[in-house]
Amino acid sequence: MLKIKRMKKEKLVFFGKLLDRQRGEISSEIRHLGDGALNKTLRESSGDLSSHTLHMADLATDNYDRDFSLSLVSTEQKVLNKIDEALKRIEDKTYGYCIKCGKKLPEKRLKAMPYAELCIKHQEEEENINK
Repeated sequence: MLKIKRMKKEKLVFFGKLLDRQRGEISSEIRHLGDGALNKTLRESSGDLSSHTLHMADLATDNYDRDFSLSLVSTEQKVLNKIDEALKRIEDKTYGYCIKCGKKLPEKRLKAMPYAELCIKHQEEEENINK
């Protein structure tokens, strides 16, 4: 089992607030994007096409925009899940260390991406696997 060191309490509080702020911003963005895509879908399914022309290119653009918005929502939801996991690590006082090797993550990295869970080496390995 990995022996993980502990981050100082004031740092955990700082990053907890940073993560909470990001969580709120992303949640708001997800609601906005999801509502926009849902409203467009509801308007189309109800037969209210008054704001649409019947030109195929316009319909294709609308479909593309909706799919793009839903894709963004999916990506943002993944980030939201990572933020929740980081907040759990703060509660466990294991935040700030690579979950694979236990190496301390640089504070600069955590400030840029507070939900980071892997050191650079393991992050690169993970990205190579997912390619």
